[in-house]
Amino acid sequence: MTSKKTVILLSDNKTLMEIFMTVDKAIFKPFKTQRTFEEVSSKIKAFIFDGTLQAGDKLPSESELAKQFNVGRQTIREALRILELSGFIIVKKGYGGGAIIKDSISKKIKNLMLDAFRMEKISIDEFTAARLSIEKAILNKAIDNADDQDINALQENIDKAKDLIAKKEIAIDLNFDFHSLLAKASKNAVFVIVEGAINAIHRNIRSRIPPDFEISEIAVQNHEKILDALIKKKRESAISLIEEHILKMRSIYK
Repeated sequence: MTSKKTVILLSDNKTLMEIFMTVDKAIFKPFKTQRTFEEVSSKIKAFIFDGTLQAGDKLPSESELAKQFNVGRQTIREALRILELSGFIIVKKGYGGGAIIKDSISKKIKNLMLDAFRMEKISIDEFTAARLSIEKAILNKAIDNADDQDINALQENIDKAKDLIAKKEIAIDLNFDFHSLLAKASKNAVFVIVEGAINAIHRNIRSRIPPDFEISEIAVQNHEKILDALIKKKRESAISLIEEHILKMRSIYK
């Protein structure tokens, strides 16, 4: 019997809709009894997790999904809404629109973390303490796992930031990106997600004070020292440098 993943690979010769409409190979099977929208969304998530559905794939229409799942269209609408809010799909309106598989979960997590930060009225000291622990752990792993590609990306980031500084321009975005690149260099997907949330909160804090050339210049200088220590695998020096860097930022924000 042809597997689900094999069926999807056949999409080179068939449209996704044609595959879904094939009676013997339709991946969305009706439930034996009426199910809730949570169960429908969970089933679609399962197809995403196992690779049957991948980023860029377009789901069938609401009516076709309702038919294949043997549920009402309102149930499908609710399921799609949950999937969209969770970051699994985007829903495009108008001609040629519809539900499309898209991984924007990390962005959703960042937004949720930022909302929690605002709602809980977290202090600068609390944020700094958490950031210190997380970023020191990230750097520690980056020292062990960074490859040539990671080093080049970090160096390129610093070079671009230094070019801006030389022109007396601030390098805020590049300075934030440096920390994202460190997380990527750790080779730990959890760190990448968590650092994304830390960056989102940090950007919110940073936006509360006017752009400052000196702050940006100091950050670039600190990043260059951190990268040098990372390359030379001077662990204690690198950890000390990033701690000094983060604490300096705290003193500016307070």
